[in-house]
Amino acid sequence: MTYEVVIIGGGAAGLSAALMLTRARRSVLVVDGVEPRNAPAAHMHNYLSRDGLSPLDLLKHGRAEVEGYGGEIVNDEVRGVTALDDGFAVDLSERTVRAKRLLFATGLVDEVPDNLRERWGRDVFGCPYCHGYEVRDQKLVVFGEEMKVALVRQWSDDVTHVPSVDGIEVEDDKLVAVISDGKRVPADALVYSAPMKPRDEFLLALGAETEETPVGRFVRADAKGRTSVPGVYAAGNVTDPAAIVIVAAAQGAQAAGMINVDLLGLMPAG
Repeated sequence: MTYEVVIIGGGAAGLSAALMLTRARRSVLVVDGVEPRNAPAAHMHNYLSRDGLSPLDLLKHGRAEVEGYGGEIVNDEVRGVTALDDGFAVDLSERTVRAKRLLFATGLVDEVPDNLRERWGRDVFGCPYCHGYEVRDQKLVVFGEEMKVALVRQWSDDVTHVPSVDGIEVEDDKLVAVISDGKRVPADALVYSAPMKPRDEFLLALGAETEETPVGRFVRADAKGRTSVPGVYAAGNVTDPAAIVIVAAAQGAQAAGMINVDLLGLMPAG
């Protein structure tokens, strides 16, 4: 089956794009691996009119909206993507579909150490804009980046910088950072900038160009989501590691608008 647009990734960016394209009466397939980056968090923030909503609830409502306009969403794994003369072939687990245009909204993976993963998105987090208010005026430890200390102090005066941590222990459900000299630093929350790995394998296989960012190399996309590969778009954290949920959703909508114009043959110059 051929779709006008196949969107790989069913998070905020992918669903936002799908909503706009289905309302434009485009045939759309969203392929979702059901691994949202923010799943560990009980709430999301800074999303106007939805502040405090569960991120999983946002996706549930978004899916219902897309399907209400005729969009198709499948929970499946993409096994391969191939460029064709007239579009793209997307190999799923049990079938292959064709697309005239592709949008990658595959996000990224926070490479959190095993000893922190259980508390990630709760009292261990990387983005103070997303979680700082909930731990305001508490005892906070910033692990790693010293430059983040000044930022975190907007939410609490009790901030300790720990360059490296030998271990994390829990006492009475409170975090304790153990540093190299054996010193134990109790904390209500730990701010940790985990290494980030974009889910960009298929973008790279298609030849998408990358660029260096402060947190590593990411696929380069312009403000409308266009990558260096004609017909291939990207939105959200797969190309912008700093995009919070509302920004990722906006990027998905921007890309959708450009894809629609592209399908009309009215693509403006780069």
